[in-house]
Amino acid sequence: MKFQDEKLSIDFLSRVSYFRMKYFWVDLIDIVSDNFKENVYFEQVIERYEFDKELRQILFNAIETLEVGLRTRIISTLSLATDTGLWYLDKSLFENKEYHENFVLDLKCKFGRSTDPFARDFIRDNINWNEQSLSGDNPDAWMIVETATFGTLSKMYKNLKEQSPLQSAIANQFGLYSSKDLSSWLEAISVLRNAVAHHSRLWYRIIAKKPVSIKAHRDKWLSQNMTDNQRKRVFGVISCLLYLVNTLDASNTLKEEMKLLFFNHPNIPIYMLGFTSGWEENPLWK
Repeated sequence: MKFQDEKLSIDFLSRVSYFRMKYFWVDLIDIVSDNFKENVYFEQVIERYEFDKELRQILFNAIETLEVGLRTRIISTLSLATDTGLWYLDKSLFENKEYHENFVLDLKCKFGRSTDPFARDFIRDNINWNEQSLSGDNPDAWMIVETATFGTLSKMYKNLKEQSPLQSAIANQFGLYSSKDLSSWLEAISVLRNAVAHHSRLWYRIIAKKPVSIKAHRDKWLSQNMTDNQRKRVFGVISCLLYLVNTLDASNTLKEEMKLLFFNHPNIPIYMLGFTSGWEENPLWK
């Protein structure tokens, strides 16, 4: 590897570890000789790293929109349908009773550890609050679900009675007719969210939970099913994120920000992220 500015490279590696940078140059190595290809510069790798950082910042804002919107739609849909603020305690609404109990205890654990004033006030004012039991004083869903993580929300949605009116109603609000599709997408986005929140590399990343290709929808989607490569790279999950965010906020700028990022970094091979030839021609991305 060559260096145009050795001091810049030394300064950069004093802030970012060598091992963290390793997979940003994986495609710049000749597979036969196992050496770097001709005219590979460390500055190219730095640009890839900074590109990945900008991408994560863009996605973080979009994931926030989805997380808040998902929480709101779950709370309102189930509260109105069951006419109770304590629906999350009703195991008859859920498929797997063991998962349901673990879900409630997880909810109560996160609520108990929350530093938000509403959580502190509830625990202080309710002497029968018990973090380790389903019984006792329990806050209404609109309060306790507010402290739930995206992963908890995703698991709770998946465990609702399969293809129940409640599952279907929430999926329908997101422009999907299949609750299985929404559940798959939420799982994949949860993996993406954790990577973004922990500042992990998205470049050349394999997504552990591949989103299913959409089966039925109301809004613009891809012109054809995603390839396996697109599904396992971030293209697939980002496309799902964009689709869902569009149903929450038609004025969101995720697509425009992504395209501007790519425009500002014309030398970045975005196929490494699953954005293969013709991706811009898809209805979702036009």
